[in-house]
Amino acid sequence: MALFLSTAGTGSQAQQLKYVSGNSTWDADSLGNHRAVVQVPVSGPVARAVIEWRRKDNPANKEIIVIDARSNQRILNVKTESLSRETGTIYFEPVSGAGTYYIYYLPFHVQPGSNYPTAIYKKPNDRTAVAWTNKITSKPITAKIDYLESFNQLNSFYPMEVIATAKEVNALISKNKDQPYLIFPEDRLHPVKMEKDLPLRWILKGTGKTFTDTADRGENFSFQLGLFAASKDLHNVKLKFTDLKSSAGDVIPAKLISCLNTDGINWDNKILSKQVDINKNDIQSLWCLLDIPKNTNPATYRGTVTVTANGTAPVPVQINLVVSQKTAVNGGVNEPWKQTRLTWLNSSLGQKNDLIGPYIPLKINGNTISLLGRKLILGNDGMPAQIESFFTEEMTAIDQQARPLLASPFALIAEQTDGTALKWKTGKPTIRQVEPGEVIWTATNTSSKLQMDIKASLEFDGFVNYSVKLTALSDVNLKDIRMVIPFKKEVAEYMMGLNLKGGKIPADYKWKWDVAHKNQDGAWIGAVNAGIRFALKDEHYTRPLNTNFYLDKPLLLPSSWGNHDKGGIDIQQNALNTSVTNYSGAREMKAGDTLHYNFNLMITPFHTLNTGDQWATRYYHKYNNVDTIKATGATVVNIHHGTAINPYINYPFIAHDAMKNYIDSAHHLGLKVKIYNTVREVSNSAYELAPLRSLGHEVFSKGKGGGYAWLQEHLNADYIAAWYVPEVKDAAIINSGMSRWHNYYVEGMSWLVQNIGIDGIYLDDVAYDRTTMKRIKRVLTQNGHPGIIDLHSANQYNKRDGFNNSANLYMDHFPYLNRLWFGENFDYENNTQDFYLTEISGIPFGLMGEMLEGGGNPWRGMVYGMTNRMPWSANADPRPIWKTWDNFGIRQSRMIGYWVKNNPVKTTQQDVLATVYLKDKKALVAIASWAKEDTKVKLVIDWKALGIDPKKATLTAPAIKNFQTAQTIAANEEIIVKKGQGLMLIIE
Repeated sequence: MALFLSTAGTGSQAQQLKYVSGNSTWDADSLGNHRAVVQVPVSGPVARAVIEWRRKDNPANKEIIVIDARSNQRILNVKTESLSRETGTIYFEPVSGAGTYYIYYLPFHVQPGSNYPTAIYKKPNDRTAVAWTNKITSKPITAKIDYLESFNQLNSFYPMEVIATAKEVNALISKNKDQPYLIFPEDRLHPVKMEKDLPLRWILKGTGKTFTDTADRGENFSFQLGLFAASKDLHNVKLKFTDLKSSAGDVIPAKLISCLNTDGINWDNKILSKQVDINKNDIQSLWCLLDIPKNTNPATYRGTVTVTANGTAPVPVQINLVVSQKTAVNGGVNEPWKQTRLTWLNSSLGQKNDLIGPYIPLKINGNTISLLGRKLILGNDGMPAQIESFFTEEMTAIDQQARPLLASPFALIAEQTDGTALKWKTGKPTIRQVEPGEVIWTATNTSSKLQMDIKASLEFDGFVNYSVKLTALSDVNLKDIRMVIPFKKEVAEYMMGLNLKGGKIPADYKWKWDVAHKNQDGAWIGAVNAGIRFALKDEHYTRPLNTNFYLDKPLLLPSSWGNHDKGGIDIQQNALNTSVTNYSGAREMKAGDTLHYNFNLMITPFHTLNTGDQWATRYYHKYNNVDTIKATGATVVNIHHGTAINPYINYPFIAHDAMKNYIDSAHHLGLKVKIYNTVREVSNSAYELAPLRSLGHEVFSKGKGGGYAWLQEHLNADYIAAWYVPEVKDAAIINSGMSRWHNYYVEGMSWLVQNIGIDGIYLDDVAYDRTTMKRIKRVLTQNGHPGIIDLHSANQYNKRDGFNNSANLYMDHFPYLNRLWFGENFDYENNTQDFYLTEISGIPFGLMGEMLEGGGNPWRGMVYGMTNRMPWSANADPRPIWKTWDNFGIRQSRMIGYWVKNNPVKTTQQDVLATVYLKDKKALVAIASWAKEDTKVKLVIDWKALGIDPKKATLTAPAIKNFQTAQTIAANEEIIVKKGQGLMLIIE
């Protein structure tokens, strides 16, 4: 693609500089992404090229590489002089005489094989021969600059990153010296990309008070106002729009026009209002959005947008919008390069809190709120007095027998310095059902010195959110403010969180806040069929970054619970209960002071196990030919990024035609297809990257910059470099957390369901909250679509991730997942069975999972119903186990885990466990060892519970490749179970 940028009349020589987007024809990772193509007209010892490259970087300490086009060899005799951002002079030896030469002026090198590479720009290295250098003083040959070429279109600087010279900028400012700022109206096809430099395009166009463009009826139209703070800082910049009117009197009302940078709808469906300030000499793009009604009559519509800033006179800009006779399809979102999807940033799609299956409407009976398989009973103070679970130990059914979780009610205790606790005077909570899936309540409790105001809610999945506001009615000195969660001892069996990996709960444990290093603010405590995840917050809580980036944006210490690091949590096991004391330590409160002791709870499990789906749904986790995949017996294909149909990370909108064709062919064979798509980071190929950057740090995190070359060359600084795929040169940057990009994400997923036919998403960790997860589940399951979601996580229990447990970190999302894939960097050999149960299997939460790292441990996995995925590990093919499942008929079986007290098959060793898959007069028994050495065990069988006559029973171990050899075993025979292994037996 060749483009011309005239420099006539700008103070440079009258010429047209040609810009070309290349076709990825050279090795950019050694030569760089940019070159000048020059012609040497005659032979001679020295050629001189003067390149008006207009660069926004500083070229002073960067190497210049010259290549002879004829031989493709590097020329070593190269000298430079007068290298500036505006021009560069290069002398070189034209070794092939007259002809074409390439001058690469941003060469770099990267560490090979890294998915988080940093491009290091090469420094000058003098390789010239002294004899040749002496020839430079003689008259060199003038080389002609044919054009400047970028590696491809994505790497091009043209036209919005081609800088104006200092002379050009000064002339423009001098011409408009009475203006505190200059306005450059710009169309949507030329997103503003530079914050510190004016583009030459604006010098050539000049400032403008008029904007004219064309759009279709029903189109999501946008345009920009580029503001250059030429003489002073600007504060509180705003835009005010008038109606757009045609000569016939038709009107596009002003209420349909907005500024993306100042106003919108946030991710939580709340009105967003932002203040825009511009530092002197900086440039800010203000994106204006207009969703043109479909019934708009074709005509030219005129109106104004007025720019205001504190202490400056309003400046109107005339808008002339020509609406064509054509009607845009779906707002024009199928042409995203026109920025038609920017309107998605203000979307409320999926925000209505409709019920999501399998959940049922909440029911209120006095102070008791019932939900699927659970009850929350409130005390008169508004705090939980009791929580009950009705899930069976097998986790496949809900019965009528309540299992209470608490030994006594929650208690928030304010202890004075003399050791006495303030006595709360309670009323009765006001409980209201706002919709089938949400109940809210309020309560006010008073004491002589403090007032406690509670606002709380329970949602249909078991999420409880408490806002607890304490107000000092008079000056008060306090020894402590603490909340005690008194678990029944038999319920508090397992724990994960607060710097502990999943396992048996300790009898005595103490924890302190350390937000700078640890992503820890709560824990899950419970049994397989009853538990609570609690997390401590305050009113300033924001979601931290995760997956290798926690230390870049950690938790904020809650001012209430943390109390300048005086707070912590003590866990103490007593005769009848296990108390969890969340304390905050001594403090003074003046009359009128307020503190927010907020917290949230997740009542587990969320639903019963869907064992049938676990046995029937088999994942193929790789892009491959659909016939090949079908032949393996897999039923669901996960398509990662970096593939032909999903090349760019978290931006699956560019190769969508190829994706649709692939999914259609998979559906024809009965396969389902899910794609990788999260919002943790976003590809540099995203069409909306420049508009998103114009929003400051609303979408993208603050950071040190760096990373792959494209990021350094086009984003300059102040970002966090993320995942890089070398095969497609896809470089991403980290998102900031919760933002309007989540609105875009929800709309994008809806579009993919409706237009491409995806069957769900594969999540590689989660960078959003449960509100967004609910919205995603709604759009994925719209109109009967399956909406399958599985979550992969690398083990978060490490320094970079803040020592959090993946299951604890993502538990808010568990109610909407279909399967877990934990995971990368999980140790399946050296962790206990309790770790498997709590952190990997998902079973205590109503989920099931699969293994990843090294293929997992197939014997141990089987006691949790887990295998691994094809074809992830060459040494751990799950097909032999799938075949055994099918031969047995596992889909019709009932899973009775080793954790079930009346499990009909046990072993004589505590660390050799057995799970039973029971059918009519037939059972598959999975046995796995956590013993430290090979162990002899016998089976302890309840024949009556199995429904099998022991006199007629046979015990056989079927042959399973890479798992076990065939054998027949007597019921009372000692079985040798190898260390870290096990076996599968069929009893019939």
